Amino acid sequence: MKGTVSICCLLTLLLLQATAEVEEFDSVLRDRSHIDETLRLAAEEKAADYAAAIQKLRKIYHTSIKPMEQAYKYNELRQHEISDGEITSKPMVLFLGPWSVGKSSMINYLLGLHDSPYQLYTGAEPTTSEFTVIMHGEKIRSVEGIVMAADSSRSFSPLEKFGQNFLEKLIGIEMPHKLLERVTFVDTPGIIENRKQQERGYPFNDVCQWFIDRADLIFVVFDPTKLDVGLELEMLFRQLKGRESQIRIILNKADNLATQDLMRVYGALFWSLAPLINVTEPPRVYVSSFWPYDYAPDTSRELFKREEISLLEDLNQVIENRMENKIAFIRQHAIRVRIHALLVDRYVQTFKEKMSFFSDPELVFQEIVDEPDKFYIFKSILAKTNVSKFDLPNRDAYRDFFGINPIANFKSLASQCSYIGGCLLDKIEKAITNELPTLLSSINSGKQPGLSSCEVTGCGEKPKNRYRKN
Repeated sequence: MKGTVSICCLLTLLLLQATAEVEEFDSVLRDRSHIDETLRLAAEEKAADYAAAIQKLRKIYHTSIKPMEQAYKYNELRQHEISDGEITSKPMVLFLGPWSVGKSSMINYLLGLHDSPYQLYTGAEPTTSEFTVIMHGEKIRSVEGIVMAADSSRSFSPLEKFGQNFLEKLIGIEMPHKLLERVTFVDTPGIIENRKQQERGYPFNDVCQWFIDRADLIFVVFDPTKLDVGLELEMLFRQLKGRESQIRIILNKADNLATQDLMRVYGALFWSLAPLINVTEPPRVYVSSFWPYDYAPDTSRELFKREEISLLEDLNQVIENRMENKIAFIRQHAIRVRIHALLVDRYVQTFKEKMSFFSDPELVFQEIVDEPDKFYIFKSILAKTNVSKFDLPNRDAYRDFFGINPIANFKSLASQCSYIGGCLLDKIEKAITNELPTLLSSINSGKQPGLSSCEVTGCGEKPKNRYRKN
């Protein structure tokens, strides 16, 4: 009996000693100086030049692109309305992945929020049930989702369409931080495969798609214990299709494994994701441990440090190129608006050509919408305009579009001209081919964007209209 008691006491002492060693190890914090150095947080930004470029971009959008959007109801086709808040917003970094893989811990680590009262709550169980937007502010405060959606100066007002249940699951956190002056982080609820989407109370996939469409960088985070791919994660990767250049895969908590086991887990991660990412060049994978404590002993510390610095350089690249990316995004949007206007104009012209005195307007137009190839709607656009066939929208989308927007509501492009305002088509083409590339060149060359000669002195030339018949 005494022997049993002695053994129990010995085991207890060993356990306490091991626990003390673990606690001592956990208390050793990692040096964070490389974060500030890699992200160049101490460098001063040229705020005046950036503000001038943003102002110029807003003017191009409002004068050359938005009038065409409104005239041909582009937002009802794509459901993507660009607001001033989106034009002036900072780059968005989106964190996605299964539950408790370290998404919130990674944000805490990047912002140095460890052991502060403002750190994001973390734990081994599913902890993040809201979409959390971490952004810059003059003081630390939380902002309710309803307030964020109602504030037109922010870029989150379109989120109202997902309903009040979602807005209750949306929260913003403002804090004064050098990194947040340049970027906005979005933490998302972890994916739980045994929970149906309907139980969340809001369209989770649709909300994810909204953030994916606006994210400049997307971190999909895994850890060695959560490599399986279920239905919800598979759906998420379908939504990421076409955004492969923005995706970065992160294998977090890598110092929990020995080197040999880490290699096996790395291979298993690629095996799981291979069917979901059908591209010739797979996304970059970062292997490290993104939290404030030091790496576990007897692990690949140098490798993890280099991987972390590579990820920070990737993040810094997005920050450095934020103005160029924004101009490229607006130009891509303008190209889509132009193609939409050309297609609607072609539908209008075909409808007028096929109508006769005895024709039924509804039957005639229904035939055109149901069989656009029969009337060469899309082929004529490719033949007569500088449009790539890969940029053409889905034909079925126009069946729904004209279902809620009668053809009689639209004018032809030839009639969308005025002596003072010019032609909508000429203005948007000028923005695509001249104004936006010129603004991009001025950013790359470091010159402050100025006004064109016509904007300074005024140009009295009558606008040319290639669609007007002589």
